Amino acid sequence: MPSSPISSGLSALSGRFATPPLPRPTLADTIAARRRFFGAEAVDGETGEVRSDQVIVSWFGCASFAVALGGTVLLLDAWVPRGVTSGYVPTTPTEVAALAPAGIFIGHGHFDHAADAGPITLASGAVLHGTPSHCATARKQVGGAELSCQELGSEETAPGDRFDFEVGGVSVTAVRHIHSGRTPRDEEHASAPVRPRPCPCDIRTHPPTLDDAGHLARNLLAPEGGVLLYQFRVGDFTLTWHDSSGPLLDKAPHVLDVLHTLPASDVHIGAVQGFNQYTNGLRDPRSYVEALRPKVFVPNHHDNWLPLITARGEAFRTPLHEEFARLPEETRPEIRMLLDRDDYLAPGRLTFDLR
Repeated sequence: MPSSPISSGLSALSGRFATPPLPRPTLADTIAARRRFFGAEAVDGETGEVRSDQVIVSWFGCASFAVALGGTVLLLDAWVPRGVTSGYVPTTPTEVAALAPAGIFIGHGHFDHAADAGPITLASGAVLHGTPSHCATARKQVGGAELSCQELGSEETAPGDRFDFEVGGVSVTAVRHIHSGRTPRDEEHASAPVRPRPCPCDIRTHPPTLDDAGHLARNLLAPEGGVLLYQFRVGDFTLTWHDSSGPLLDKAPHVLDVLHTLPASDVHIGAVQGFNQYTNGLRDPRSYVEALRPKVFVPNHHDNWLPLITARGEAFRTPLHEEFARLPEETRPEIRMLLDRDDYLAPGRLTFDLR
């Protein structure tokens, strides 16, 4: 099939912008970054070690999080939102790389999740985790430079397949699932459609730079490459994260059975914005919650990460509470709502005691 004028134009535009490598962080850089993301009181001022008796989660836009699980630092997705805006999220890929994570976990390969994966992996020396496609895209971002990438599955991996491994003392389970997608109206399970009005207002207050616009153009057409949900366990604490919520009820109901076999989640960070919100409301995110049985639910992928088509997180507050009111009260999780821009790099919102 011939390429469209739009895709051809984007490809030509992206070729005009080079991606400079990120600097390798010093210990001082790591201490400063960790103190900013996890709180000064949680980070040793000489070694940069993060306290081992807590789980600390820090959001840096869309579905990207920095997490310290019992002292092990991990990244969930690897993109600092920018391109249509600049500076809306108050950090940079350089600062994120300075966190010196032990592992980086990619939920899927679209630009709004993995556009900084290659440069951050290369600068930090972390091990990237994702599908073979995610690894290939990350290497392409850095001109083919060698990256440490743990491939989870292959082109034949099917929804519901799982992978179990360890990273820095953290037990990890990855489960293949499916991307958000629009399906016909489900009168039995669906709720009211969610159609927040776009909020281009933030373009005026945070106009894009040429470099950031080039970054977006260069990564805009990145392939999905498969979708992974991750569960992390330290001691008795369980954290589950996924950056897309697919229509499993329609297309892969057996995946819900697989998710139900996992330990119940203390904290579940799940995507709520998606294509099916226009037809079936927040039915799909609720189906993940029903399977994962969390005590605390944290929404992601719901902020104004692309202002021409997205809205601020506040637009999802009421629909999310109404959706979860459909759950039996005894299974209803506490909702920790994150709102842009106040809750970016705000570890106090999501700090949990391992004791």
